This record gives sequence, C-alpha cells and structure tokens, in this order.
Amino acid sequence: MNRLYETSDYNKEKEMNYTDLTQFKEWFSGYAKSFYSSDKDDQRNIYLKVEHTYNVCSNIIQIAKEQALSEDMLMLAETIGLFHDVGRFPQYARYRTFRDSTSVNHGELGSEVLKEEKVLDSLPKKEQDIILNAVKFHNAFSLPALDEPETLLFLRLIRDADKLDIWRVFTEYYESAPEERASAAGLGLPDTPEYSETVLSYIYKNQIASISEVRTLNDFKLLQLSWVYDLNFKPSFRMLKERNYIHRLASTLPNADKLKKAVSLLEEFVNRKLND
Repeated sequence: MNRLYETSDYNKEKEMNYTDLTQFKEWFSGYAKSFYSSDKDDQRNIYLKVEHTYNVCSNIIQIAKEQALSEDMLMLAETIGLFHDVGRFPQYARYRTFRDSTSVNHGELGSEVLKEEKVLDSLPKKEQDIILNAVKFHNAFSLPALDEPETLLFLRLIRDADKLDIWRVFTEYYESAPEERASAAGLGLPDTPEYSETVLSYIYKNQIASISEVRTLNDFKLLQLSWVYDLNFKPSFRMLKERNYIHRLASTLPNADKLKKAVSLLEEFVNRKLND
C-alpha cells in the first residue's frame, strides 16, 4: 500500500464506525424503496440501480482490500459505493431516463440529495467532503483537479468499482431478450448495425471515447470498451479479465476486422497492466 495513505491525517481523524455504516445501509434501502413502482417497466429500471449499487459495494470492498486499506477506510469506501448512484432514483422519477445529457448529472444530483437529506451529518466534515466529492465526480469524464490525495484515492476506487458492474449490467442487457431488458439502460440509442469510425478511433489511440460522439448502440458498446483505459488498480484489471467482459461485449458487435483489432488492442493493454 502507498505510504501516503497510511500516514495521512485522514487516518488520525477517522471517526466513522459500523453503527454509521449500518444506518447508511438502512437509509439507502428506505430511500430506494420510496421510488418503487407498481409499473413493471419502471420497477425493473429502479431495481436495476438497487442491484447495481450492492454489486458496486462488493467490487469496491474487494479492490480496497487488495490495496491493503485499513478497516476504517474500507467502511468509507463501502459508504461511497452505497451512495454513488443515489441520484439515479430522483433522476428516473423526474425524467424516465438514465441519460445524463438529456436530464441531469446524476453524480451532482446524488451529492445534493445527501446534503438535503442530511444523511452524513453524523460524520466529521472531512469524511463528509470525501463522500460528497466521490459521489459528485464518480461519473466525470476524467478525475477532477483536486489537491486532496485521500479524495482522489476514493474517487479512483469508486470509478473502477462502478465500471466493473456497469460492464456486467450491459453484457447481461445485450445478451438478454428485448422484453427482459430494463428499458432505460439502453439510453434510447438505435440498435442498428452501424458504428462510428470516430468512436472506434479512440480505442486505437488508447483513449476514452466521448459520449458526445455516440449515435448508435454499437457506438455505446465501443465507448464502454474504451473505459478499459480508465481503470486504476491491478485488481480491477484482474476482475475485468476474470469476468470476461471484453469478449462478452465484443461478441455483440458486428463481425468486422477493425473491431476485432480494437478488441485485441484492449486485451493486450489489460495483459500489460496485469504484468506490470
């Protein structure tokens, strides 16, 4: 583990305990249930985010443990996983979509929900700020320019944990029958054979594709594949490989040589990261 995080003032000031974490879990469960619906499609979309949240918690704990973080820091990481997508529930209730570009930034909304509901008031301000910033920026295109190493550590953890489960959500979505899919997951993109050479080019350049370039569901799949370049921790790359997400996503793309080459580049990148 990096000595910076072992000796920082954060560890000396840490006051969160398991009682806090238990109360946070109870609050989240109640908050999510307040959005449950008798409408089958709406309920499927809401439950998608509940299941995603618990899987992200599992992912972030696994990654954090392999980084040899303390028990206190593990609790904070799990809290961030629990709250990272809390903005998705009011977002869907208001707009019936999970597409931020046509509704609201769900990270910023989630941070506001936690403040308005006073969920974190039992914690010291420093912990509150770490959680709020992690929730606010977990979905940003890139890490914000923060001069706060602890916050950046937790941001990297949540971004990895989140991506790992988003890949699960969408591989299952693409592999399932249309009538079984959560309608909001596909973001309303046309499921046509076309894909963008521009979006594909980001993978060739070892860069993350921009959502603004996405026009079709195939473009969105390529965007998701490009997230491989944004992973931060070796356990994350190992989990990605063990779960076979690159291959599963790629198998739903058109059978084109350019796409196969892009997939090979991604697999080579993952292997290099695992061997570093």
